[in-house]
Amino acid sequence: MTSLNKAYPYFLANKAVFANQDLVVTNKYTGEPATTVALARADVIEKAIDAAEKSQPALNKMTPYERQDVLNHCVKRFEERFDELAYALCIEAGKPIKDARGEVTRLIDTFRIAAEEAVRIKGEVMNLEVTPRAKGYQGMYKRVPIGPCSFISPFNFPLNLAAHKVAPALAVGCAFVLKPASRTPLGALIMGEVLAETNLPEGAFSILPCSRDGADLFTTDDRFKLLSFTGSPDVGWDLKARAGKKPVILELGGNAGCIVDHDTDLDDAIERIVFGAYYQSGQSCISVQRIIVHESIYADFKKRYVDKVANLVHGDPLDENTFIGPMISESEASRLDSWIQEAKEKGADVLCGGQRDGAMLQATILENVPADAKINADEAFGPVSVISSFSDFDDALEEVNNSQFGLQAGVFTRDLYKAHKAWDELDVGGVVIGDVPSWRVDNMPYGGVKESGLGREGIRFAIEDMTELRLMVIRTPQ
Repeated sequence: MTSLNKAYPYFLANKAVFANQDLVVTNKYTGEPATTVALARADVIEKAIDAAEKSQPALNKMTPYERQDVLNHCVKRFEERFDELAYALCIEAGKPIKDARGEVTRLIDTFRIAAEEAVRIKGEVMNLEVTPRAKGYQGMYKRVPIGPCSFISPFNFPLNLAAHKVAPALAVGCAFVLKPASRTPLGALIMGEVLAETNLPEGAFSILPCSRDGADLFTTDDRFKLLSFTGSPDVGWDLKARAGKKPVILELGGNAGCIVDHDTDLDDAIERIVFGAYYQSGQSCISVQRIIVHESIYADFKKRYVDKVANLVHGDPLDENTFIGPMISESEASRLDSWIQEAKEKGADVLCGGQRDGAMLQATILENVPADAKINADEAFGPVSVISSFSDFDDALEEVNNSQFGLQAGVFTRDLYKAHKAWDELDVGGVVIGDVPSWRVDNMPYGGVKESGLGREGIRFAIEDMTELRLMVIRTPQ
């Protein structure tokens, strides 16, 4: 039987430290304490940054195959600890066990991709003889690690979104200090246990759960050469404003739109949209939130979609049959419930769901929602979707773009020209044709525009951010 440890350490300069038991991690379904975690103070964060800076020269000397060996060790150990990781995720995040297993699979995929990329980081030989004055000159460049990195990861994918920072850093040889979300630190700490088994130079990594007040150094300290943050837009843009000269990568929120055109296979589209809107209780920045359906199929779509969503199983995330588990906290469920009530007061109709019990919010569908209602204009980040109809495809594209966010969009159409038009005109980081915006595989460039952030994740693209180009010019005397 899988269980949690009674207490977990933080990791300072590669070493486990059981400094205190000040952070209580709760079972998100029962609300009861599940375990405790050591909480890092500002002086510990200072030591971690100092250790990272001192370790960077040794990391610079690691060969690609040595970095690959570290990543392959992680893949092997994550596979061996699969059930433990899934169970911890289910408890600390309230994530239904099937979704938890899916995230552990993606953790392993992400480290495996990074292991492959670790030996592919390459440069280029350049022809500089493009003018008579450059005769006899040859250029070449390579990628070198940018230096110590600061990582802040969120609660909703505490394994894989941390992995999208840690794995590319290991692939290129950047020291890092990671702040996992205080509500869901366990997965990152198990990751630390595995990294501590490797021969990384001392100080190469620290994993430090800490309070938001104590984490200011993650943003402001100039010894960090890059900050990568995943979380809410308000926090992300504030961090960027205070980060100084270092590059900042922001993966923020969304209220993803999904267009369903008249030629769509409705059985397939509804199955995918139910999953995209409600998997892990809708707590994903690319969860399907706004569904825009062609008027000729709207009535049929609406009936079948409501029937499917109304029959989703709610309950204990450890139950294999559960599809909708708790939201991360009662306060978050209450916040989203208030948005549903606001929409109703403005004239929206609740087609199913709409009831809350503590942190459990029923899977909800709304119709006739005004454009300015929070549930339409902001990021719901919970088990709610909004449906509406369109008659002209251009109007549907405009409706998707009518958002402060721009992360990903989904378009169900069999028309190649419409697919390309959506790709050309949708102001988002990614357009998914024939599927939901919630779809992601871990080697693709992933990120958004507008309030959805800056930069791209996906191992090869993160490697570009975590490296600098270094040029060498060779002159042959004539």
